[in-house]
Amino acid sequence: MAEAKTTRELETRAVSQRPSSWQQPELLPEPDKEAGFAYRWVRVATLNNADPRNLSAKLREGWEPVRIEEQPKFQLLVDPNSRYKDNIEIGGLLLCKTPEEFVQQRNAHFAKQTAAQTDAVDNNLMRQSDPRMPLFKENKSSTSFGKGNN
Repeated sequence: MAEAKTTRELETRAVSQRPSSWQQPELLPEPDKEAGFAYRWVRVATLNNADPRNLSAKLREGWEPVRIEEQPKFQLLVDPNSRYKDNIEIGGLLLCKTPEEFVQQRNAHFAKQTAAQTDAVDNNLMRQSDPRMPLFKENKSSTSFGKGNN
């Protein structure tokens, strides 16, 4: 009986090779993305002091903790003394997710708020501006080319 062997040229060691250069490990690994959801690490403790106010605010914003079953690659990284046994907590940060449309609505809300505040500041400064001594001077430069005498 002939044994089916693979030739030496077909065998590859690329899978078992180490990276060619050292890289600093990530402090917070990137989760596997689920379509339609955004992920974020939410602070639940600082220096072993619980921060329920921050977690409560994020939960009210629509963030929900990610269960360990949803991200199996995190099973070895989870703190065994965590207060959130079924969720992913690393170094006082809890992995949470929310629908991407909530993130877009939140970003639009804060962009609108920032634009309103910027307009208010600009209007206040322009109200105090005097044409004889303007607070802001618009500098405009122009380039002109002369006609040569030939």
